[in-house]
Amino acid sequence: MFIINKLVVDKHYCGPSESGNGGYSAGIIATNVPFAAEVTLRKPPPLDHPMRLVVDGKTAQLLDGKECIGEAKEVTNLELEIPAPVSFEEAEKASPNFYGFGNAAFPNCFVCGQNRHPGSGLKIHPGKVRELTVASPWIPYSELGGGNGFVKPIFIWAALDCPGAWALLDHNIVVVLGRFAVRQIARVEVNKRYVVMGWVTGSEGRKTWTGTAIYNEMGKVCAYAKATWISIKQ
Repeated sequence: MFIINKLVVDKHYCGPSESGNGGYSAGIIATNVPFAAEVTLRKPPPLDHPMRLVVDGKTAQLLDGKECIGEAKEVTNLELEIPAPVSFEEAEKASPNFYGFGNAAFPNCFVCGQNRHPGSGLKIHPGKVRELTVASPWIPYSELGGGNGFVKPIFIWAALDCPGAWALLDHNIVVVLGRFAVRQIARVEVNKRYVVMGWVTGSEGRKTWTGTAIYNEMGKVCAYAKATWISIKQ
């Protein structure tokens, strides 16, 4: 067992204005454990507030005092049927139809918030390209890199978050991330052109399951994710 103290979700990385973006927050856990993780968020991650990560073998908990904010377990086989990508140009045509323009519940979200200016958020704005499928162009800016020209893994977790939510057909509901697992296959370069897609794989009651993926310009999958979303009242 080991403990990492003073892990903080900086307010810059919010989803809702008062809590952390789900993908980024899950990534804080996943990038600090020595195993491939599936992360479950139990509470809205607080902003600018030190937490501790307790890692015990193949499990981990992110704790705020005694309250569990999120937990992780090892995932050894992340299977997902990934659709064929659209081109960067097709994603560019779809993005202006992003439902979140003027309708987003979380307009300041680090990943998809319309209030973010270039360089302060990922500005991934996915529009519909197929039934229950959305796509957005994405050019990661330099500050997302780790000094070697490649996007840090925690920002890959963030980028793969919101497109799943926007793939939902019923945009009158608001959803929050419940469970998330990411597999990165290839490194993502800063200042290069990518397509991020999201699609619905199923739903039951308040739960919806989605897949997301990042593709390079050749259509190769660089990373993908499976997510469970929970609908909440507005």
